[in-house]
Amino acid sequence: MSSARRPRLLLADDHVLVAEALKSLLAPEFDLVGVVEDGRELVEAAGKLRPDVIVADVTMPHLNGIDALLQLRQRGDRTPVVFLTMHRDVSFARRALEAGASGFVLKHSAPAELTAAIRAALQGGTYLTPQLAGEVLESMKEGRERTSDPIASLTPRQREVLQLLAEGRSAKEIAARLEISVRTVEFHKYQMMEALGIHNSAELIHVAIKHGLVEL
Repeated sequence: MSSARRPRLLLADDHVLVAEALKSLLAPEFDLVGVVEDGRELVEAAGKLRPDVIVADVTMPHLNGIDALLQLRQRGDRTPVVFLTMHRDVSFARRALEAGASGFVLKHSAPAELTAAIRAALQGGTYLTPQLAGEVLESMKEGRERTSDPIASLTPRQREVLQLLAEGRSAKEIAARLEISVRTVEFHKYQMMEALGIHNSAELIHVAIKHGLVEL
């Protein structure tokens, strides 16, 4: 690889210390073309910078990593995405893989595991941290109903609205950000409450936090 062009890597993580540590870790092998702090910036930067691979957190402001990946795929962007996350819940890994992720690595794993995942992604493969691989494959094999992961039953637009609600945005702010009407925001909110069997905004926000759309 020394004589060849180094792979271009885009990093998405809203934790400054984590991002700095990752830059040091990845610099010897990869050409870091950009660092972004939220999912919307990730989608925009991927289009502008054309990286060979993306390393992203799952929980990020404005738009989470998994929904950012879905938006990239909807745009026809096939750049491999490796998730690096604190969430060791099987539902996160399964949702990421179903969205088209090329890798899922836990932040407390050995640094070598992340570079192995990136190399696998660049070669067209998929890397799943050994700590979760057995559970995830078992879950997929059994074809468990998505009811165990209520977030998966929501549409991408509903998850966007839910995340912004949980971040404390008003219906008016959400409408402006997503370029939809306030009435549509309220309709999405009503539909989510119906789908999830909950009765107020506080419960909606609790779901968003529990399932990693936002951090406390």
